[in-house]
Amino acid sequence: MSLRSSPSHALLKHPLVLCILDGWGEGEENVYNAINEAKTPNWDAFMKKAFKSSLEASESFVGLPAGQMGNSEVGHLALGSGRVILQSLPRINKAISEKTLSENPALQDLILTLQTNKKACHLMGLFSPGGVHSHMNHLKVLIEILNAQRIPLYLHLFLDGRDTPPTSALGYYEAFFDPLFQKLSTDSFVHVATLAGRFYGMDRDKRWPRVEKAFNAIAYGEGVKSSSALETFEISYAEKITDEFIFPTVIGDYSGVQEGDGLLCFNFRADRVIEILEALIVPNFHSFDRKSNLKFSKVVGMTKYSDHLTPWMETLFLPEKVEKTLGEVISKEGLTQLHLAETEKYAHVTFFFNGGREAPFLGEDRILIPSPKVSTYDLKPEMSAYEITEALLEALSKKQYDVYIVNFANADMVGHTGNLQASIQAVEVLDACLGKILKGVQETDSILLITADHGNIEKMEEDDTKAPHTAHTCSPVPCLLMNIPLEKGIQGLQNGTLADVAPTILDLMDLPIPNEMTGHSLLIRKGS
Repeated sequence: MSLRSSPSHALLKHPLVLCILDGWGEGEENVYNAINEAKTPNWDAFMKKAFKSSLEASESFVGLPAGQMGNSEVGHLALGSGRVILQSLPRINKAISEKTLSENPALQDLILTLQTNKKACHLMGLFSPGGVHSHMNHLKVLIEILNAQRIPLYLHLFLDGRDTPPTSALGYYEAFFDPLFQKLSTDSFVHVATLAGRFYGMDRDKRWPRVEKAFNAIAYGEGVKSSSALETFEISYAEKITDEFIFPTVIGDYSGVQEGDGLLCFNFRADRVIEILEALIVPNFHSFDRKSNLKFSKVVGMTKYSDHLTPWMETLFLPEKVEKTLGEVISKEGLTQLHLAETEKYAHVTFFFNGGREAPFLGEDRILIPSPKVSTYDLKPEMSAYEITEALLEALSKKQYDVYIVNFANADMVGHTGNLQASIQAVEVLDACLGKILKGVQETDSILLITADHGNIEKMEEDDTKAPHTAHTCSPVPCLLMNIPLEKGIQGLQNGTLADVAPTILDLMDLPIPNEMTGHSLLIRKGS
């Protein structure tokens, strides 16, 4: 899919290509580093001849708490905005530590509505300590607040196994719920109503048959039945089904959403709850057949998820306005830009890169290439990298744009599977694509800047258990600069953070860096 609105020819003498290798971190050189184990003649050559540095991509460097690994949403926001933005996770943590979450107007409104109607609240989200899409500590506080107001609670828990070890959910489920249930009074009603692997409930690639299974369990109490959550874990693990892929299961006598109930989604990251929320709350939903529209009295999200969903829900933590992003500056300078990715990362290279803006800027075009329809990407490690490369090279050869922002999803999406051999193949595919891209850059007298948004594929084994490592890392990421015109007078790159990439690009283009960008140019020039 392509959006075309810009002039037909670039204005810059030296167009710039920003290539984002999603999930490509700098790790230890060992046999469980897929980058280290892959045959990468192009990357090896780049490391010898490119200007290179390392960028921090996690923790406070991108607005996250200490020890928190980076992720694609946060990484692209930092890359495109040129600044460190306090992320939803620490914002929510701050409200909890200051005991102000219970005073949130949207939460108070939900409580009042449910108390007035004597109805239940359905709490839905990723049950995980991973901190990428949600955090189970937030769920704990929400349960405490709502239970104190005598609101009956049904919990719909998506299981992780991706930003956490593959079979870790049972352990933290027991550690979470055993003390919680012991603390609850006898007249409290807190019921784990459904369990489902995130594979079903948190799709973002319009694989609606998956979403439908999670929807039916939540909406109607239909699907696989289990007497308890613990039984679900036991059966799934016995069948070698890891957390991410546990089939949507109805627990106990849960029979579905009742008219007038409320819904609170506790994920703070947007991209993987949009589809399930569309199915649950949008009246004119047609992606699969529903028995009827569910009639929630109130729907609340932890953060804003989508303009499309806003008419039907309220928000606990509204987004901060991000202005003067790289995309906006390029547009206001009268230049053109192409944002290119496959489905899995399309939102990141557009919405998140542009600071949470859904509409393209003037002069911004977008190309979306469908991700392959496989259940897990270790089955097709190349994903759509070759198609992305060809689309980029075609646009480059026609000299259509001044700036190209391209994302390759392979290192992240294949790395998440924990399959080392498939991850090695993914790296080798990317290496071949990068070789072609450099050639295209050289033929068009363009500039090539390669970096990543966070680490993943450089660590494929857990340090302690030696099990497959499927999560992101806190590793720094590489930053490589190639094919620089001599007149630029550049002699190297400094180390920095992801927030320094946008100012660096503007510096390369000889454009002023806005005050809103708190990052700095990484360029080392003659005499500096």
